[in-house]
Amino acid sequence: MGGQNADKDKVEALRAEIARLEAELAAARAEISHLTAFADQDPLMPEVLNRRAFMREMSRIMSFAARYDIEAALIYFDLNKFKAVNDTFGHATGDKVLRAVGATLRANVRDSDLVGRLGGDEFAVVLAKAAPDDARAKAAELARQVTAEEVRAEGGERVGIGCAYGVAPLTGKLDPEGAIKLADQAMYAMRAAGRD
Repeated sequence: MGGQNADKDKVEALRAEIARLEAELAAARAEISHLTAFADQDPLMPEVLNRRAFMREMSRIMSFAARYDIEAALIYFDLNKFKAVNDTFGHATGDKVLRAVGATLRANVRDSDLVGRLGGDEFAVVLAKAAPDDARAKAAELARQVTAEEVRAEGGERVGIGCAYGVAPLTGKLDPEGAIKLADQAMYAMRAAGRD
């Protein structure tokens, strides 16, 4: 009888240890999930992907689009005279501008689209299932939304936000870096033509 009680106690102790280990594993998985999501976010804008995550997700969309013959497009945005904003109003105001741009882009695209900050004052949007004409129209609309954004410096002055953009189709012939290069070239062509 005493042996059975000892065995029962051992089994119960083992069950308790297994339950404790399962709880620790669940907590570790939750922490890894949180850290993974955090690692994908831009440090200033949690709703915007950082460059690494954006490139990874754009690559996935490009593969999907190529496989199923679906049109998709990349829009590349570069803010106008952003250095002057930082120099004139300070980096805190510059950060407000970046957050406003990120929030505006995210609020004006579909959940299936991507928004990322590629670095500094460069943003990009991937439009899933978008024909070239639709992508160019959406790019112009997003640029209007960005320039209409109201950002105020600490002294109350309105900080104007301007941007140039370029659009590139996401075809099976390009990799993500090639698509960004093509959209960047289109953006510079727009600037050269004085249309930003």
